[in-house]
Amino acid sequence: GESSCDGLPNDYLAVIAKKFGAAVVTPEHRYYGKSSPFDSLTTDNLRFLSSKQALFDLAVFRQHYQEKLNSQYNRSAGFDNPWFVFGVSYSGALSAWFRLKFPQLTCGSLASSGVVLAVYNFTDFDKQVGVSAGPECKAALQEITRLVDEQLRSDSHSVKALFGADSLKNDGDFLFLLADAAATTFQYGNPDALCSPLANAKKKGESLVETYAHFVKDYFVKKLGTTVSSYDQEYLKETTPDDSSSRLWWFQVCSEVAYFQVAPKNDSVRSAQVNTRYNLDLCKNVYGEGVYPDVFMTNLYYGGTSIAASKIVFTNGSQDPWRHASKQKSSEDMPSYIIKCSNCGHGTDLRGCPQLPFRIEGGLQNLVSCKAYYENIEYSCDLNDLIFLYRGSTT
Repeated sequence: GESSCDGLPNDYLAVIAKKFGAAVVTPEHRYYGKSSPFDSLTTDNLRFLSSKQALFDLAVFRQHYQEKLNSQYNRSAGFDNPWFVFGVSYSGALSAWFRLKFPQLTCGSLASSGVVLAVYNFTDFDKQVGVSAGPECKAALQEITRLVDEQLRSDSHSVKALFGADSLKNDGDFLFLLADAAATTFQYGNPDALCSPLANAKKKGESLVETYAHFVKDYFVKKLGTTVSSYDQEYLKETTPDDSSSRLWWFQVCSEVAYFQVAPKNDSVRSAQVNTRYNLDLCKNVYGEGVYPDVFMTNLYYGGTSIAASKIVFTNGSQDPWRHASKQKSSEDMPSYIIKCSNCGHGTDLRGCPQLPFRIEGGLQNLVSCKAYYENIEYSCDLNDLIFLYRGSTT
């Protein structure tokens, strides 16, 4: 997906793999993490960054790894293991698109919260945030948006400083940060982290803006590890940033899939200033002229929600704003499931509720050598296995 690969996720996929005796292999997406072909991420150097190229990478890697296995186990050259592709979010779309474009290389795929539909003006995203919040919490968020808009006009520095975001000179960047903080809470299945303190503040007559500022700083930034700089267009323009993921993903947004999370005309949760013009200006400012998301061609190439493939399972959480870019209705040989609950968010079927902060537990840095003394066998295991062995062993 659109981040570095720091290890194998110790999530429900690991449970499935153990059940079916499968190996789990996770390749890193080109350009992300350590997989960049260039030291400098100039716009020209990003020309090879696309979902299409990523799919060909996966196809080539799949063939290479199969040949490596055949050689390792002295199999005939034509031997082929069954391969199943999993993904969540953008990588969920990739898993579906891989089955579509390379059906001979996989027996099926799971597109968990798979955003297969490129959307230019993604107003349904904000609408779902309002639905997921519920009437009381939605009203509080709308009041916060109104008050912040007013304070930006009178004293923008003070209100930005309140949120620890005075480095964001562009008002649109600041307002998008505030909108994203709320959306992410529902997206990842933890509505109580936001709505409960807002409800208490409303009941006690306390400042909703200050309460929300505490939430943004303590939960969204500190607990989830979100950086304010990732919303700063000046930081996104840097070609050698400390964290390149934001610049890379925004390039894919601006050149391929859009998903512009703009405010609908009526009853919006986010500020009306987070509109199509804000997104287009960001694309132009960060990447220069000529970078534009042709969502029509993207959907023409992949099929959008009318994807003409088979043996793909689509899953979505009922509270996830991204589900409106996924395939939510079953079709022949492609079942789709909506997981319904008050905190069913992004990738719920693989990650659980809530699923952030998401700690990778199966990486090499957490692998240790241990012994199952009662069987006299030495093997590698992760920390969860250690706990299991301790509880299950008499030694």
